[in-house]
Amino acid sequence: MTAPMTRIRLLAAALALLAPALATAQDAPSPLSPLMAQINGGKWLDPAEAERQRADLYYQTAIQAYLRTLPALNVIGMRDGSEAVFGAGYNVLPIWKERMDSRTWVPTPNADVIYSMSYLDLKETGPLVVAAPPNVIGMFTDFFQRTLTDVGAIGPDRARGGLYLLLPPDYDGDVPQGYFTFRSPTYNVFLFFRTIMQQGDGGPDPAPAVANAERTRIYPLFTPEKDVKPMEFPDGSGKDIDMMYPVDASYWTKLKAFVDYEPVAAIDPDLRGMLAQIGIEKGKPFELTEAQHALLEKAVETAPRMIMAERQLGRPDGRELYYPDRHWLNVWGGATSEWLQDGYLDALQRATYFQVAYSSAPAMVMRTLDAGSKYPVALVDAGGDFLDGGKAYKLHMPPDPPAALFWAVTAYNITDGTMVAAAQRMSSINGFNPVEKNDDGSIDLWFGPEKPAASPAANWIQTVPDRNFLVTIRLYGTGTSFFDQTWTPDDVVKAP
Repeated sequence: MTAPMTRIRLLAAALALLAPALATAQDAPSPLSPLMAQINGGKWLDPAEAERQRADLYYQTAIQAYLRTLPALNVIGMRDGSEAVFGAGYNVLPIWKERMDSRTWVPTPNADVIYSMSYLDLKETGPLVVAAPPNVIGMFTDFFQRTLTDVGAIGPDRARGGLYLLLPPDYDGDVPQGYFTFRSPTYNVFLFFRTIMQQGDGGPDPAPAVANAERTRIYPLFTPEKDVKPMEFPDGSGKDIDMMYPVDASYWTKLKAFVDYEPVAAIDPDLRGMLAQIGIEKGKPFELTEAQHALLEKAVETAPRMIMAERQLGRPDGRELYYPDRHWLNVWGGATSEWLQDGYLDALQRATYFQVAYSSAPAMVMRTLDAGSKYPVALVDAGGDFLDGGKAYKLHMPPDPPAALFWAVTAYNITDGTMVAAAQRMSSINGFNPVEKNDDGSIDLWFGPEKPAASPAANWIQTVPDRNFLVTIRLYGTGTSFFDQTWTPDDVVKAP
């Protein structure tokens, strides 16, 4: 046999031996990319799983939409509750003339100033002028509660009063001189004024603050004086008024109405896209399947619990603590009044705020001397236990609270910030009350369902058993000793 033939036969024999291995290699599947390996080996999902994933994404989007839109629904709830009792109109300015108490359901109401609150519709009226009295502590916000301007000492009028001109978002007409002029991103505007009471016999006297608030005048810019509606100042005190945001599926229908009413630019594209994913689009029907409706109902029940859990557990970074060795909280979490941290928008902290409060303005956050305000909040006692309405507590405050205007301490329900509804009705004490002081000028305030034996009657705030509560210190006209922490309140302690 020739050499070439021998080589051919040897090659054929080698190929025959390799054939099974080659066949196996050809039959093996090609390598999978990481995502293909993770998701079903490169095949479509089972239809039932695909439906489950879509439903889960819908639900998660609804949760995030709730977190992002709570500021708007917060003030929409206030508007709807107010107008159901007092009526609507640019000339209607409800005033709580005998102070606000627990009968008004609204997040963290302040019983220690006189409240004036109204809801202006620039789409209906066009540009509005608000003649603000002097010495108002207030603000205008749009309906996402983004501040248009402070009013008062931190505002452009510098507590002298002045004419504020509010322009609709799409206004393109002439803008006259002589006004403090602000354009609102939303047609709806929230007017929130506080006027300060004076010392009266045995406590604060609201009458001068009410008289000052009733000097407010609101009118359309181009309406002749003879055609301007006269102002109405209905009294909100002593009335049962529900001004809270919705807790059921009406949350979404009210949100849809708001989206339809306001201009596109009032809502940023990211949030608008999120709302579109759950069926809320401007000018389009809000049509849901039975399953989607159930998921939205579930979201409006679960999202508040998630927000409450964030408040309960606290921030991992500890930015919300005012002091390194005490439990008093800054409810802005060290952010600006617009919820801006260093490099990001603190949307979750914003949601925790608007679950129990409303209105955020620069005067409430900036470190202004003798003009702005501060609000340290206590959820727990000195031992770290949550405040319990069935137990007795004491709060010791050093002499000379740094509050050029006044100080106050208030107890609130932890769930929604409504005022503790004890028999006292007004769960607050302020510096105009006949509070008994210690020999060194310090103040001990007491909390409990019954007056502790050691507490003077004027120093006691009543609580409700079987409910947790929180304590807020208000310092209006905050002074330097608060900012440099040479004046520091003690933690709340259990009474002996």
